[in-house]
Amino acid sequence: MPRVKIARKSTAIDMTAMCDVAFLLLTFFILTAKPKIDDPSKADTPASTTEITIPEDNTLIVSIGKTANGTDVGPNGAANKVFLSIAGTDIRQEVLKTMGDQYKVSFTPAEINKFANTEVFGVPMSQLKQFLDMDARDLKNFDQKGIPVDTMVNNELSNWILNSRKADRGLHGKDMQVIIKGDRDKQYPAINTVISTLEKQKVFKFQLITALKAAPKK
Repeated sequence: MPRVKIARKSTAIDMTAMCDVAFLLLTFFILTAKPKIDDPSKADTPASTTEITIPEDNTLIVSIGKTANGTDVGPNGAANKVFLSIAGTDIRQEVLKTMGDQYKVSFTPAEINKFANTEVFGVPMSQLKQFLDMDARDLKNFDQKGIPVDTMVNNELSNWILNSRKADRGLHGKDMQVIIKGDRDKQYPAINTVISTLEKQKVFKFQLITALKAAPKK
């Protein structure tokens, strides 16, 4: 009896569902990705073989950058280029209001909102309104002088740190983690000035930011 031949048909795979998943994943990564923020401190961090991810919240980063004249410290041993990064828009808003009251500087709602979205800054209180009133193009070319940290005359950094810690405790009931980011070419006095500021607030535990290097071969 002759064998019945079944006609061959090409295999078809519906890719619609896979395309939908791919576009959903792409949309998710685009919406959740955080843009890289330019570091105005230009600090070239020292190398380390240990890698720990910096938390995205509940942190305060003190960056000691490079000065305009190339020196490590200013008058009375103060670090000239100190920048601050305070995590949390609500904390930044609260801190700016407190600093404004303390230094008799009045900020508009627009300036407060802009500061809440500013992740890194390094200007004295006397220039902060000018800094916040600049547009993005002018701000990119603006030379930030650094937050005053002169322990003998004017230590604005101490007030920023203290008020940030108070705001974090009041808003979230947490103790803020302090992190120091220093340039690897900086001498000890520049780092010591920041550490001394923390010690006066009884902050004896802090972390250091380093760049990752390969582990030494055994």
